[in-house]
Amino acid sequence: MGGGGGSISSSDLNRLENIAKEKLSQSSKGNRHVFISFAYEDLDTVNMLRGQAKNDNIPINFDDYSVKEPFDSKDSDYIKTKIRAKIDHCSITIVYLSNNAAKSKWVNWEIEESIKKNKSVIGVYSGDAPPSEFPPAFLANKCKVVKWSDLQKAIEDASQNR
Repeated sequence: MGGGGGSISSSDLNRLENIAKEKLSQSSKGNRHVFISFAYEDLDTVNMLRGQAKNDNIPINFDDYSVKEPFDSKDSDYIKTKIRAKIDHCSITIVYLSNNAAKSKWVNWEIEESIKKNKSVIGVYSGDAPPSEFPPAFLANKCKVVKWSDLQKAIEDASQNR
């Protein structure tokens, strides 16, 4: 009674693979996976940035893989493991630049870790001018600095240049 061996022709396999690639491309078109590095003291401002990414009237479009709540641990190795996993899932790290971030050992470490993992790193600031200080790793790696209003273009540019 006719049963096939369960094999699929290479042309059918190629066709299905192309359909899957197209569907994946359409579903993620314009959406980027980002990790936001910031000093805890800037949480309220960063939450405004996160809110803008969800607002259909603002042209910022990304999936936020950042740490939302501080890890309930004093074990820095544990915290680093959890943050590394979040950085692994993103393609771009956005650093919210502030005088607090410039002094934060965690922000500096997150920049270093992102660079090690070949992630694009973009610094963003609110207001008319960037802060007077930057995290050392940000300066050492000559990361790009943009105004908050130019963030979406910077994300797109970084994605194209990967």
